[in-house]
Amino acid sequence: MKNIHKIIKIRNAGITLIALIITIIILLILASITIVLLTGENGILTKSDIAVEESKKKEYDELLKIIGNRITT
Repeated sequence: MKNIHKIIKIRNAGITLIALIITIIILLILASITIVLLTGENGILTKSDIAVEESKKKEYDELLKIIGNRITT
């Protein structure tokens, strides 16, 4: 009877180890995808930098229009 319990415990431990390895592999895949999405050429960080630059350009254009209107009037 004790031998059967030992075999069951060994099998359960093996399944647990395999599940842990699969979980770690899945987490590594998800982490790599996230890093690529953040820092890639079309990544979120690149797009946000472009958006900041465009926003500053539009802000300067508005200021130039306001200054131009004040000078002409």
